[in-house]
Amino acid sequence: MINNRVREILEQVRNGSISDREAVLRLRMEPFEDMGFAKVDHQRELRKGIGEVVYGSGKTPGQIAGIAGSMRDRGQDPVIITRLDPDAASFVGASFPLDYHETARMGIIGRMREPDGIGTVVVATGGTSDQPVAEEAALTAEALGNKVVRMYDVGVAGLHRLLSHMEDIMDASVIIAVAGMEGALASVIGGLADCPVIAVPTSIGYGASFSGLSALLSMLNSCASGVSVVNIDNGFGAGYMASMINHMGAGP
Repeated sequence: MINNRVREILEQVRNGSISDREAVLRLRMEPFEDMGFAKVDHQRELRKGIGEVVYGSGKTPGQIAGIAGSMRDRGQDPVIITRLDPDAASFVGASFPLDYHETARMGIIGRMREPDGIGTVVVATGGTSDQPVAEEAALTAEALGNKVVRMYDVGVAGLHRLLSHMEDIMDASVIIAVAGMEGALASVIGGLADCPVIAVPTSIGYGASFSGLSALLSMLNSCASGVSVVNIDNGFGAGYMASMINHMGAGP
């Protein structure tokens, strides 16, 4: 996938505003910016088609703002910040047009991409308590240019709730199944859908759920074909992978 930054440089070469030598120099200068506390990977989009994402947990508000500013200066749009707490969001929002989603603990600076994937990403949860992780997945997918359909609180304790969404399930290009407790939702969806299913175990449940380990092991042992599993509470990873799947064959 050729990203907008590369296209811009190539267009400048084509119209004669810069030389091919200058274009090569600009691309060579892209790799990263050393800020002391972080090395911002400005070439991530050149390599992967998607720019670097800021993981907010463990960083000071000033560090988050500094990294986001560096990305903005290099033309990255949008800038996605995960695991962003409200205090840090207030600090960052004072400098940038930040759209903060408290449930997902995510901040997005800039424009959400228009959907340009090949189909729809469905995000389903076993229960309402799984929504923070599900929203991280859904917002990540939306920010990366995907149409997202949410199906929340459709767990196996009331299977009829899930079955009432069969049209959405069968129409999806990829489904993200988010569940804690025993994590059975992913297997059930995997047995119904004809598309890839990304299972996300959550740390929701009583003592023997072991903070999501029980759901993780259940999902890893799923007998349904076509189910892959990300780490506990990793909504971002699921949304990112779903976007990659949904953009395969979508053009350069």
